[in-house]
Amino acid sequence: MSVRLTHLAFLAAAVLPLVGACGDNKRPVTTTIQGSSTTSTLTVTTDSGTPSGTVTETTAATVPVSYVDAEAAYTARKYPEAAELFGAYTRANPENPWGHYMFGLSSWKAGDPEQALISFDEALRIDPQHRKSLLNSARVLLETGRPREALDRIDRAMGLEPLSAEGLRLLGRARYEMKQVPEAIDAYQRAIALDERDIWAMNNLGLIYIQQDRSEEALPVLARAVELRRDSPVFQNNLGTALERTGHPAAAKEAYEAAVVADSTYGKASASLTRVTPLAEGDTTAVDLSTFVADFHAAVQRWQETAVDTTKTVE
Repeated sequence: MSVRLTHLAFLAAAVLPLVGACGDNKRPVTTTIQGSSTTSTLTVTTDSGTPSGTVTETTAATVPVSYVDAEAAYTARKYPEAAELFGAYTRANPENPWGHYMFGLSSWKAGDPEQALISFDEALRIDPQHRKSLLNSARVLLETGRPREALDRIDRAMGLEPLSAEGLRLLGRARYEMKQVPEAIDAYQRAIALDERDIWAMNNLGLIYIQQDRSEEALPVLARAVELRRDSPVFQNNLGTALERTGHPAAAKEAYEAAVVADSTYGKASASLTRVTPLAEGDTTAVDLSTFVADFHAAVQRWQETAVDTTKTVE
């Protein structure tokens, strides 16, 4: 089986010299930078050197934008500002794919997915092997309901780096949105086999199992995800759902409570906690999550062995 496993220059800104146009009059120019504008004081003299008047002009100055400044805005999560800065940076540095990539990333985070796609595509025009642009444009396409277009980019990225847990995780997401459930499960399992700490692949796989009425299979991967990140309200809520659906209301209640503690505004977990609390009162069954985690490690070993066998077959 063959699977296609797919920042510093300144803005060129030169304040144009002010040129005199009054016959042979001399115009000595003194230029000072004040904030973001250029104030030019023109002293007009006669041929004998006697000052005949002073004219003051203020013109807008082009402020240089560096990659570092724009990236700092992005790191501070000032996404609209970062998008504006990276937009200016790319206009001055049109052949730097990383500038376009960060313009795309900032635009996406600022709520403009279409500009994000345009910027990612420009990065890919300059560097067709710009893997991060492939993967993040795929994410934008998935979020905007275009999984088939996303799949093409994921496949291209996987072609550049076949053994990528990140790529496989996105592949699983695309396959599931295309209602290709077995293929999605396989992709998530392979992602986890490559990276046993890929918590989002675990969560997504567990969620698929729950949605497919396979909550028993969801318990190991979700228990491991919670073990790795106990303060995640999403992971705790999903674990609670799997526990509730497998007949463990008391343990489910604990998971829902942990989700609400992590995020008191999480309405879904709050509603589930309210629902399951009466059921938990009579449940005395002890649930040891470490048992499920052990099951998870055993499953990963099987998935890794399967991946090795598949590689041998392809060779």
